[in-house]
Amino acid sequence: MIVVSDTSPIINLAAIGQLHLLPQLYGTVIIPQSVYNEIVVAGIGQPGAKEIADAMWVEVRTVVDRTLVLSLETELDSGEAEAIVLAAELGADLLLIDERKGRVTANRLQVNYIGLLGILISAKHQGLITSVTHLMDDLRNIANFWIDDALYAHISRIAEEL
Repeated sequence: MIVVSDTSPIINLAAIGQLHLLPQLYGTVIIPQSVYNEIVVAGIGQPGAKEIADAMWVEVRTVVDRTLVLSLETELDSGEAEAIVLAAELGADLLLIDERKGRVTANRLQVNYIGLLGILISAKHQGLITSVTHLMDDLRNIANFWIDDALYAHISRIAEEL
């Protein structure tokens, strides 16, 4: 399975101590150079920086189609643009991305994606975690990850925790 990730799922999972879920779910996770730079270089000292720098399960790749990246950067940040283009170039099975504009763009380029909450649901279904709601609480309270009440309730129902 080829999985490419944007920055957000990695740093938010790291912030709540659940970064180990990515290699457990997907094995190797590929990130573009700009995502690596956002996490490890610009994010030095922040959750995930050291873990990603040292991770044997992370593969950093360079995007080939710089023209498409530049075009997407008019509406997305560099990490999102490169992650989407890299996923398209590799024919990735899955792109890990949270931002709405990025998801719309990924969809337009026919790239399958999942967000952080979907990752948590997958982890629960595979028996890697026992509670999605507790981790959503951690995301809200520790990582300042925005989850509105309706989405929180919806995800809790999907996870069969409501």
